[in-house]
Amino acid sequence: MAVTPHELVIEAKSQIKEVGTSEAQALLGKRLVIDVREYDEFAAGHLPGAINIPRGVLEFKIGMVPECANKDGAFLIYCRTSGRAALSAVQLQKIGYTNVLSMAGGFEIWNNEGRPTEKPEPINFE
Repeated sequence: MAVTPHELVIEAKSQIKEVGTSEAQALLGKRLVIDVREYDEFAAGHLPGAINIPRGVLEFKIGMVPECANKDGAFLIYCRTSGRAALSAVQLQKIGYTNVLSMAGGFEIWNNEGRPTEKPEPINFE
């Protein structure tokens, strides 16, 4: 029997630990923050210090990021509304990451609450 994407997210959330935006903000600087949105979403604004590894390539790219080499390290994952982050957290656990938190509500709630954000420096091709 087929499941809907929403059902996949509900199932994923039952297998991970989620934190709210206030707890997530308190964890900045204590956990490596991974934004699993697409680059254009990341470029429009992201959590301070976050690195961008889009959901579609996460399992393939995370091992290439030196900061992510320690699978027992502390990670905080987020996306726009928390669905992609929940799915990402489950996949990271499956490939051996042991200390992954997902941010409930995602960047949409974070931004609506007026929490701090950053934008990447524009690339200068001169």
